[in-house]
Amino acid sequence: MSKAAWGGGRFVVEDAGPEQIVTPEDFTEEQLMLAETVRSFVERDIKPRDAEIEKLDYDLTVRLMRKAGEVGLLGADVPEAYGGLGLDKTSTTLLAETLSPASSFALSVGAHTGIGTLPIVFFGTPEHKNRWLPLLASGELIAAYCLTEPGSGSDALGARTTATLSEDGEHYILNGSKLYITNAGFADLFIVYAKVDGTHFSAFIVERNTPGFTIGPEERKMGIKGSSTRPLFFEDARIPSGQLLGEVGKGHLIAFNILNIGRFKLAAGCLGGMKEAIQLSAAFANQRKQFGKTISSFPLIAAKLADMNTLAFITESMVYRTAGLIDQSLSQADLDGVDGGLQAAKAIAEYALECSINKVFASEAMDTVVDEGVQIHGGSGYIQEYKIERLYRDSRINRIFEGTNEINRLLIPATLLKRALKGELPLMEKAQALQRELLNPTPLAAASSSSALSKPIAILSVLKKVFLMVGGLAVQKHGLRLEREQEIVAALADSMIDMYALESSLLRSLKLTKKESSDADRRDNPIDMTALFAEEAAERAGQRSRTILAALEKGENLRIQLSVLKRLLRFEPTDLSVLRKRISSRVIAAESYVGY
Repeated sequence: MSKAAWGGGRFVVEDAGPEQIVTPEDFTEEQLMLAETVRSFVERDIKPRDAEIEKLDYDLTVRLMRKAGEVGLLGADVPEAYGGLGLDKTSTTLLAETLSPASSFALSVGAHTGIGTLPIVFFGTPEHKNRWLPLLASGELIAAYCLTEPGSGSDALGARTTATLSEDGEHYILNGSKLYITNAGFADLFIVYAKVDGTHFSAFIVERNTPGFTIGPEERKMGIKGSSTRPLFFEDARIPSGQLLGEVGKGHLIAFNILNIGRFKLAAGCLGGMKEAIQLSAAFANQRKQFGKTISSFPLIAAKLADMNTLAFITESMVYRTAGLIDQSLSQADLDGVDGGLQAAKAIAEYALECSINKVFASEAMDTVVDEGVQIHGGSGYIQEYKIERLYRDSRINRIFEGTNEINRLLIPATLLKRALKGELPLMEKAQALQRELLNPTPLAAASSSSALSKPIAILSVLKKVFLMVGGLAVQKHGLRLEREQEIVAALADSMIDMYALESSLLRSLKLTKKESSDADRRDNPIDMTALFAEEAAERAGQRSRTILAALEKGENLRIQLSVLKRLLRFEPTDLSVLRKRISSRVIAAESYVGY
């Protein structure tokens, strides 16, 4: 694979090949066995205690987390040298997805293994790692991540918690508070962000029994009720200076890059939730009868299942593609070297843009899937006896966790533009070349009928051209002030999300077609779902781009741009009902998510 093809954001200006992505069809026997270990653990140890966990039983949750540690589930991201499994990100992503049906318990584990433990894995000193990682991997210690404050959420650098070095240099004195801290009720170790001397944003490892450190009462939440969420307070809390994590003033490198991993892992959890909702809904639709027929036989219900399954397939394709990209990036970093933390930060930051894309798409896709799941259940979907009700409530937080979707939408184009300005992407060169092409138009090539994927391929190509056309115009008009035009930036982000989603699904389908050339059943469903998503993405691109152009141009200039847009998006419509019928028939027959 070429280095350029794997660069963050490069999908906007270059086309990747099927061989450059990781897909679920590439899982090894070892990875599948690990997933089965998690699945068995959830079925045997978690689901029978689900009602107790939802009542927020600290002791039970801690006992179960230590049991998860015994089977290796808490040490997946911890290097073997410190008692963990040292797995690649593709494997740990699969584990996060598979754990998702554990509901609130999955969140407790995810907060511990991800944003709670990874700061020490990537940025801890050898002393930090030797002291704490074995205990975190076993579950003897539970971790929490403490960034949000009453006055700063998305604006993390606006934190007001302060840290002052004592006169003897032995301690940092912390004062301030944190809000909405997952695992706070039973965590032993806290990754806390504070500003040294009120200015230098830094990270600290804080132990639960630290004098001056207290924990407030549990928050009463809409969902994820079985997870602990409490505020923290620091009143002259003395933290040994050796528990500074990273360097003074470099806390943002830790916070933002761990959040990138958190966003990506959140998408994997959402994927697992979508699959569970599809299984519950398909089984219910096959059992529930109205007018003498099962409701799964009604086209409107079947269409919902088709759309739900398609969203899960697209998410799955994106998530594992991104896992492969992060693995590739981290493999080129010397994590054990003197500057291992900085190398890790750089490797993760390479795909910050893709992590945000995954987070936004997956969290909103899950909301759609569980909402439709409730609708399929009818009145039963509003009753706590049916788990779809819980999934509906639990899902809503995902659009707020790890940076709101609004903030992530602003980050996506901003990160792309920054990379372009640094010379890391030929973004403006591609936009200018497209403008010259559009000024001297040639007849557009029609999508060939020789391949079932030829039209999605053509649509993806056009989506990229439309983005460069509209985005280039936005940059020309507003320059670096574009970030103030949040509606335009968010619309451009949605364009990038659709491009990455469609390309991920398309590349997976192409890869599967080559791999399974003799088995039509294994490739037909991915092709149908890719085609369905492509058609809808093209429709969204037209509507979205017209809105942006209307904000950028007026009069004759606007009419010219709209004419070009119409010519680019001139596709003959496909009968989507046929695609939905084929997809839904497979889901209904399997009573579960069907990837291929």
